[in-house]
Amino acid sequence: MNSSYLTTILMAAGFILLFVIWILRENKKNQRQLLQRIRNAYGKPSQRRYEAGDLEKIAHYYERRKEDHFYIDDITWNDLDLDSVYMMVNQTISSPGEDVLYSMMRIPLFSQEEADKRENLIRFFSSSQQKRETLLMSLAKVGKNGTGSLSDTVMALKDAPRVHTGIHVTLLLALLASLAVLPFYPVYGFFFLLIIMVTNVVVYYAGRDRKLIEAYLLCFSQLMRMLSAADELETVNWPEVKEQMDGIREGRKAFHKIRKRSVFITGGNGSGDGLQVVMDYVRMLTHIDILVYNSLLDQVQGKTGQILQMIQSIGELDAAISIASFREMLSLWCRPEFLPYTGQAVSMEAADLYHPLLTEAVANSIQAKGGTLVTGSNASGKSTFLKNVALNSILAQTLLTCTCSCYRAPFLKIMTSMALRDDLSGGESYFIVEIKSLKRILDESKKEEPLLCIIDEVLRGTNTIERIAASSQILNAFDKKWILPFAATHDIELSYMLNGVYENYHFQEEVQEHEVVFNYILRKGRATTRNAIRLLDMLGYDPEIVKAAGMAAENFERTGVWKTLN
Repeated sequence: MNSSYLTTILMAAGFILLFVIWILRENKKNQRQLLQRIRNAYGKPSQRRYEAGDLEKIAHYYERRKEDHFYIDDITWNDLDLDSVYMMVNQTISSPGEDVLYSMMRIPLFSQEEADKRENLIRFFSSSQQKRETLLMSLAKVGKNGTGSLSDTVMALKDAPRVHTGIHVTLLLALLASLAVLPFYPVYGFFFLLIIMVTNVVVYYAGRDRKLIEAYLLCFSQLMRMLSAADELETVNWPEVKEQMDGIREGRKAFHKIRKRSVFITGGNGSGDGLQVVMDYVRMLTHIDILVYNSLLDQVQGKTGQILQMIQSIGELDAAISIASFREMLSLWCRPEFLPYTGQAVSMEAADLYHPLLTEAVANSIQAKGGTLVTGSNASGKSTFLKNVALNSILAQTLLTCTCSCYRAPFLKIMTSMALRDDLSGGESYFIVEIKSLKRILDESKKEEPLLCIIDEVLRGTNTIERIAASSQILNAFDKKWILPFAATHDIELSYMLNGVYENYHFQEEVQEHEVVFNYILRKGRATTRNAIRLLDMLGYDPEIVKAAGMAAENFERTGVWKTLN
């Protein structure tokens, strides 16, 4: 071997050594930056920006789990704008974390034992900064899946196609042969190697096989990243996370045979570091990811349950940390107290209740047993209060975190009928949509299980006479000991008709010289003001119109009959 050839080899070895040192330094730098981002994010509102369709994809994991549980249905979820609440809470660092957190928020707990388990996990991460950060550093290896719920990966691999590897084996053997020839015939070997390398790259990107399995290779890489995180977590033996770690270890054990080949798919942790760049070149030159694809598929197919178990276990850890972070950002919160349901009338007590999405929220308190009817004018706070009651009941049974100073109630099913609209695609009017929404609550109420139902402006989509007649009967139908109904209405008549069945509360406003002032304070009793007519006067309506309207309203209140206009 001549000296120039030896010099070339030594230079190449030196270059490789320097490159390895650079990779190690970059990885250490990236780890420091990641730790700083984790610390900066904790206890702060999420800064993530969601693209159209992101939440729909995240919801896929929940869709696969909901069938065996009572879940927060789409009407209730949309009524309460729980997408926005989820985005506020979601500080997860991994795809399993955001999948499981979403599922948690849509599938309430109904067991004190399960609530205690989740609470202990959240509290552990709240009080253990070092362990929390250690765990997050490992979960960061999983990362976020930009193509949908990680559970979609499992289902995709379940039906993945196979590839014919003949041409790829041939090209790999040709590459190895060119490398073998190179030391003996440097000039010819170099040109032969160059031709083979170009051919391999062209076939890799232009060939049919990689295009066929490209999406499935991405699925494999996501699975491998999850297994990489599981490897790092292998030494975690904290008793507070034993249940989740057992699930992770069980999944890791099921896939131990494919771990050695994982580097050919992922090139490391998939973070885009130096090693990943090197492996990208290795894959395009050797087609090694295509060559191992079929064997990896053999190892994965039939193990859907183990993968989903890993997603759930990893996700529970990440979601619990996110909930702990959510608590840290709240100015006031409490852990819920769940009262046993003894077959007596369902009750709820909530003090200093406020809405977490409002920057200047006004707190209200409520002690409810039986029905609660809220009256008041538009924009006075009725709908916000009812949403707040429903939202905090959901937060109590999902995140075990209420935005108030005290919350006591049994485990409740929660259903609402509030922010409805015409179904243009289905060709249904507002009224049809509304009565269908109400019927689903009435159907659920027959099961004699504790139910919180929230209804805003009952049957607003029809005329006054039929609205009042039907509304009174629907609301009266909720007068059952296992139901805790809340309703808001403009129809003062309902507050009289349901007197003794529903407790009356109201919001009121003050009409000043040039503006209407709302204080958003909940008060006992029915609304008694007629500020709508006063507003006509304030805005410069003809005094005769204002006076006549006031007299007509007073006359109706006194006689119960509207005077005919001649």
